[in-house]
Amino acid sequence: MDRRDFMQISAGLALPATAQRSGAQASAPANTTTAAWFDRPMRWAQLAFVEDDPGQYDQAFWLDYFRRIHADAACLSAGGCVAFYPTKIPLHYRSKWLKDGDAFGDLVKGCRGLGMNIIARTDPHGLHQDMADAHPDYVLVGADGQPRRHWADPEYWVSCALGPYNFDFMTRVTEEIMTLYRVDGIFTNRWAGSGMCYCSHCVRNFRDFSGLDLPRTNNPQDPARRQYIVWKQKRLFDLWHLWDERIKAINPNAAYIANAGGGALSDLDMKIIGEIAPTLFADRQARRGLTPPWTNGKNGKEYRAALGRKAIAGIFSVGVEEPYRWKDSVQSGDEIRLWVMDGIAQGLRPWFTKFNAKPIDRRWLPVVEEIYTWHHANERYLRNEESLARVGLVYSQQTATFYGGERAHAKVEDHTMGFYQALIEARIPFEMVHDRMLEPAQLARFRTLILPNIAALSIAQCDQLKAFAAGGGSLVATHETSLYDEWGNRRDDFGLAGLFSASFSGRVEGPLQNSYLNLAKDPATNRFHPLLAGLEDAGRIINGVNCVHVRSLGGSLPSPLTVVPGYPDLPMESVYVRDTSRNEPGVFLRESGKSRIVYFPWDLDRTFWEVMSPDHGRLLRNAVLWAHNEPQPVSVLGKGLFDLSVWTQKASMTVHLVNLANPMMMKGPVREIIPSPPQTLIVRPPQGRSVRVVRLLVANRTVVPKRTAQGLEIAIPPVGIHEVVALDFAG
Repeated sequence: MDRRDFMQISAGLALPATAQRSGAQASAPANTTTAAWFDRPMRWAQLAFVEDDPGQYDQAFWLDYFRRIHADAACLSAGGCVAFYPTKIPLHYRSKWLKDGDAFGDLVKGCRGLGMNIIARTDPHGLHQDMADAHPDYVLVGADGQPRRHWADPEYWVSCALGPYNFDFMTRVTEEIMTLYRVDGIFTNRWAGSGMCYCSHCVRNFRDFSGLDLPRTNNPQDPARRQYIVWKQKRLFDLWHLWDERIKAINPNAAYIANAGGGALSDLDMKIIGEIAPTLFADRQARRGLTPPWTNGKNGKEYRAALGRKAIAGIFSVGVEEPYRWKDSVQSGDEIRLWVMDGIAQGLRPWFTKFNAKPIDRRWLPVVEEIYTWHHANERYLRNEESLARVGLVYSQQTATFYGGERAHAKVEDHTMGFYQALIEARIPFEMVHDRMLEPAQLARFRTLILPNIAALSIAQCDQLKAFAAGGGSLVATHETSLYDEWGNRRDDFGLAGLFSASFSGRVEGPLQNSYLNLAKDPATNRFHPLLAGLEDAGRIINGVNCVHVRSLGGSLPSPLTVVPGYPDLPMESVYVRDTSRNEPGVFLRESGKSRIVYFPWDLDRTFWEVMSPDHGRLLRNAVLWAHNEPQPVSVLGKGLFDLSVWTQKASMTVHLVNLANPMMMKGPVREIIPSPPQTLIVRPPQGRSVRVVRLLVANRTVVPKRTAQGLEIAIPPVGIHEVVALDFAG
């Protein structure tokens, strides 16, 4: 299969189900769901039943809680692994505690009484022994040829996601739930598989698709593995379309909403998801391990890059989300607040999820009530229409899949994480951009694009980036960006060599020890380039760890950085520079009209994420500021660390500041909130809009801005977890 074949398949995947299939025209039942309801809910509640909940939990308590927190939508467990309603489908396992009741249906009725939208949650990833006996082909088969028991509960078998269990059995479950309850949609958890399956259906279907046997390697350069990646996506999107079609045949205003999506490391193509999903739910529930709070907002930006202005909810857990899976746990209140508020700042609508409807530790309840009450009171300032950020940070699923492979986290995601952290420290508002969405209409709102080792780019994508630069846009790129085609095959030269003013000399080297960058003045002006602002007295700073060897094509500005090759770091007597004759540029700078290009052959962004050198952070910041060459929509003056966002609404604009300055920033949970010092904001409203009044939505007060040549100057008192500055437009 060549790239053209793949793109044709991808285009087909994005077609509506009605265009893909010639299925019968189902009679349209009376509407029970408002058309295009997907943008209505602002605050979601999810109650994930466990098997012994029916008849033992307090439904009245939850309905009262939903009312108090102003939840306007609910996701309720219905069926799949366990049915919480009186299913009539053979082998659809019913909760032993359900008896003659209808736990799902009763809660649906109660939520509808509160005016809530309702989607049913299904989970098809496990099945019981009686079904495994009747349909052994429903069970996932490992590479060893053995059916797979569930890793956590051995009473279950793991299902094959790509065969008849999902396509036939779960389709009937979906239709039954829709017919009985006319819900607004079906949301399916763990629907895409729990590992690679070698069952007879997968073997046959993959061979029919590719002519090959299923791969036994994860190497994306293996022909069978590459074909498998394409086939699995096609199979899952076929399933998505099937379920959506069957749902709409019963309720035309409902939809199938998969638990899917994310950033570069996610499996399913976000561009296609953005085209077919009416809304989506970002399932990154809490921090685990070394994770900064801004990763929740990052998730929102990644989803928004594909979905645009469609509503995106951010699922958060009230429990501890570490590998040990303490599902009945409760997280600290301030940790919940910080995580949720960063998501809200970046456009996510809050969605709490609670496993087990019989709460044991209730400390989370007032925390969520506080968040949702504030959110409801300020809802008109949280219905965002457009981000005013003019910087775009590109992410690439194809780079992660076909170039990164099993090392995608280190080779791809760590570059993104490093640049993301640098932008937050620099207080530069920015959005994420999907690399398959580089059309002029998508990029029109951006002045600058950042390419953090976006190694795998097609000729067409490179042409789109060249057109962006030719139109006056600026680029900042690192390391192996554009050195590979979209399938992860190395080119003879960069696809963007002309923009970089640098050509690949045939070697990528690393990891290197003890390499540096010398800082030099421009010989023509005897001044330091703005790239070195704040580093003028350094003389030399540490380099990255991995480098692409390049040669200059000419046409670039004098490089303010030159490479000091690595030299021994032991014994101490040997720690001195050996080669002083080389004058290899450490960065390539180019200006053409309004466009400015910065290319770092080294992995400075990835190295920054690993070692957090302030010099690297400053260098990345300066590169963006020089390339961007226009004022940001907001400037924040004062000490501290903030995640920023700038939004417009129907008649207002808002600036969100999330206070990240905390000793537990990189690893939660936070112990206490440490308020920031006072800040000064310089806000530059959109052209043609005048501001009538300025409000602080957390401090709950009105402030009077000072009008200056730079913009509206607004004094902000100390910020605890967050502040939202709302500017109402006149007229």
